[in-house]
Amino acid sequence: MQEMETLSEAIAHLRTEGYSEDFNLQHDSIIWTIGNKKMLHDEFVIDKFFRFEGNSDPADEATVYAISSNKHGIKGILVNGAGIYTDDMTNEMLETLKITK
Repeated sequence: MQEMETLSEAIAHLRTEGYSEDFNLQHDSIIWTIGNKKMLHDEFVIDKFFRFEGNSDPADEATVYAISSNKHGIKGILVNGAGIYTDDMTNEMLETLKITK
């Protein structure tokens, strides 16, 4: 997996690979703002991810996920904070997604 220095660099790189949607998790589904679409989380896979650790501030920690669905022909990005800013629901949902290699 390619190393990225910053969160914004990872997002920009993924955009060039076609990950154009901005995903969010809501209960048992993944949602995105374009068209206000909502799909079940088990219809998606994690293609790759990048972890970032804050050098001096734990609030700077985050993971960027490149997520896709062959069924829906869509690729997008999900960002999850870490430490006290992590979203427990996001962590639980991500654990149910398959990671491709």
